[in-house]
Amino acid sequence: MSRQFSLIPAQQMRMEQRLTPQLIQSMEILQLALPALEARIREELASNPVLEETEAEAPVRAEAPAEATPPDPAAEEAAREAKAFEQLERMSREYEFDGGDQPYSPRVRNTGERDAKLDAMATTPSRGMSLLEYLESQWAMIEAPEPIKRAGTVLINWMDPDGYIRLESERSAATSEGQNGTLPLVIRRDAEETQKLMDEIGRSVSPPIDAGVLDEALALVQTLDPRGVGARDLTECLLIQLDEMPSAPPLTGELVQNHLTDIGKNRLPAVAKATNKSIEEIKEALAVLSKLHHHPGQLVSSSEVPIVVPDVIVDYSDEGDGYTVRLARGNNPRLRLSPHYRRVLEESRDNKEARDFLRKHIESAGALIDAIQYRRERLLQLAKVVVDRQREFFDYGPQFIKVLRMRDLAEEFGCDPSTISRTVDEKYVQTPRGIFPLRMFFTSGQEMAGGEEVSWDSLRAKVKEIIETEDKKTPLADDAIAAKMSELGCPISRRTVAKYRAQLNIPNARERQIF
Repeated sequence: MSRQFSLIPAQQMRMEQRLTPQLIQSMEILQLALPALEARIREELASNPVLEETEAEAPVRAEAPAEATPPDPAAEEAAREAKAFEQLERMSREYEFDGGDQPYSPRVRNTGERDAKLDAMATTPSRGMSLLEYLESQWAMIEAPEPIKRAGTVLINWMDPDGYIRLESERSAATSEGQNGTLPLVIRRDAEETQKLMDEIGRSVSPPIDAGVLDEALALVQTLDPRGVGARDLTECLLIQLDEMPSAPPLTGELVQNHLTDIGKNRLPAVAKATNKSIEEIKEALAVLSKLHHHPGQLVSSSEVPIVVPDVIVDYSDEGDGYTVRLARGNNPRLRLSPHYRRVLEESRDNKEARDFLRKHIESAGALIDAIQYRRERLLQLAKVVVDRQREFFDYGPQFIKVLRMRDLAEEFGCDPSTISRTVDEKYVQTPRGIFPLRMFFTSGQEMAGGEEVSWDSLRAKVKEIIETEDKKTPLADDAIAAKMSELGCPISRRTVAKYRAQLNIPNARERQIF
């Protein structure tokens, strides 16, 4: 019989890597940002009765248990039980404190007298009034016949967060494309488009609303604060606001009515020719327009900016011209095993069920403490390397950021690049130059003529500096910027310059020109 089909047992040696639950948890903790880590710790504190937070004080080590009397041959079972207990006791001493960074201010010991969730609710800022609520509160004070009141309520509910009344298809398209917040503006609707919008609103409720009633209600809705809400396009929004500015030059209204597209593209000479006005008169009218809001609804329902909590703090060294790197003292509490369960442990020598319960939760607490400590050590180690490699960035600015690849550091640290990626994911660094994502310091680049590799971020910063220092009356075209980059020893194409401008939200030369 062929050996290939033999059923004879045979031994085979092979190496394989398996992820233990502890390693998986360490990777998860490593990836968490500071606020998420605090939330994770709170969850563990709520689910693990053995674990509790403590004040920032010196660890109090438990006295080592007295040496047990050597068992005689007749007490082997008792010896095994004592050994298991001593192992559990050793675990409890090992994970009494986590040894991490202390918080900014001492925390009150958790005695069970306060509810952490209630504390969080008490310190959470109240939700601001939405645009819909703000407008409805004003609309309730408007005196009008019932059909007008009903139509006004419908119109208010059709507004988006910017304060505009849009077609349902426009809002749906924006949602399907993943947009949120500010939607693209409609400069001006023609009469047919405006009628289509009003007809759709009138038919959206039962019974339908008459067009005349809807127009009357719209006129009243557009008087609500902030001025400009209830508009159906940008032109109407600006004209509503201009009604409140009787001192505005008459030219301002003409510009809004007929020339918004040219103004948006900075075609001031064309506007001056069409209006038979001078450039100075056009600029005077534009100064008034600059005070108007394109998104009036955002004055009420402005979205909250997420709070960025730095994980690492880089500061000037007190000695020499270097930098110090330390972990931020975040809100994650210091952890230890509850003294109450330490007493339970002392009393559970002969209770196997209690020991199993304690062993399970002590192991879970120990794994969490180890994972947090691993996260701190790895993050600090990586941050020190980043600051050392990107020293010129900290000294001179973004133009001097160097190429730094995760795979190169992974080889130095003896780990997989995915570990480096997890370490920097959603982590922020507070530096003398501001707060930056840690991931920003890892960038690829391209090789220059002299063989030096320059990072893409550095090239973008150079393009930005060239544009910022140009003569705004005769701004540089992309070809001219590419030529200046070549003079600096960084040859890039015109298309690359255009790509970098788009990434930096910098308009083209014509739109940058100042008249």
